[in-house]
Amino acid sequence: MSKNGSKQEVNSKTARKILISQPKPESERSPYFDLERKHNVELVFHPFIVLEGIPARDFRKQKIDVQQYSGIIFTSRNAIDHFFRMSEELKLSIAQDTKYFCITEAVALYLQKFILYRKRKVFYGADGTNKSMLDVINKHKEAEKFLYVCSENQQDSEICSWLKNNKCDFQLAYMYRTISNDIKPVLQKNDYDMICFFTPSGVKSLLDNFPDFKQNGTVLTAFGSNTSKAVVDAGFNLEIQVPSPQRPSMVAALDQFLAKPVINKAATKVATKTASKTAPKAAPKVAAKAASKAPKKAVSKAPVKKAAKATK
Repeated sequence: MSKNGSKQEVNSKTARKILISQPKPESERSPYFDLERKHNVELVFHPFIVLEGIPARDFRKQKIDVQQYSGIIFTSRNAIDHFFRMSEELKLSIAQDTKYFCITEAVALYLQKFILYRKRKVFYGADGTNKSMLDVINKHKEAEKFLYVCSENQQDSEICSWLKNNKCDFQLAYMYRTISNDIKPVLQKNDYDMICFFTPSGVKSLLDNFPDFKQNGTVLTAFGSNTSKAVVDAGFNLEIQVPSPQRPSMVAALDQFLAKPVINKAATKVATKTASKTAPKAAPKVAAKAASKAPKKAVSKAPVKKAAKATK
């Protein structure tokens, strides 16, 4: 990572080497690999955090009866993994009519790994934002009792506040916790044009590993409002925030960014500086010279003609 060296301007070049702070996709059909081939870039996958599942014996201390909740809220695939892991460890049978409310369509589709998707009721927001998911939840808040599956040390404050302010019957279920991963080897040996964050814990992990980290023009992207806030609160410049109507996923955001033409801002800056030294000074001199000559010719010729006529 460019921790030292001269500062580059953000977006001064199209990113050629991108660090994705998540594990490498298992499937070769992942859209990330299509993106890599399409734009001829190098994607490096390395998780910034390690998830540690909370044992069933510790979960029982939360005194939560999972089967009493008719609506389950998921904001990540990790939450889905640990929800069904916990259900299996506790030997729980999840009701067929349980409703699932997911942050994105991709997260919703991940449920197919655990349930018969068509026979369940699965909901997700239109554009992948908290607001769009909460708009869907709002239509069911009177009839459902919600369980928000989240990390012990990371919950989305916007979702929690909305559920509380709208007087929803809900409970937080801590089923896993996040721990900073060792990312020194992957960052010390490489210089990345862009880093993609997916959780506030990922930002924390960067600072845990590199307390004096300097951005130096590296483009930073963040998925989710809380992650975006963590990047900004850390004092970094956030270039791309996901999701949005134009960028519903990180892959879509990267595709748009990489599609931009390469602009050599360094050369443009030199050209502008050179022009400013010559053009602004030369122009006034030429204008002044022309202005000074024009009036003199008009004044000097007119009186001479009149004087000649008078003598005749």
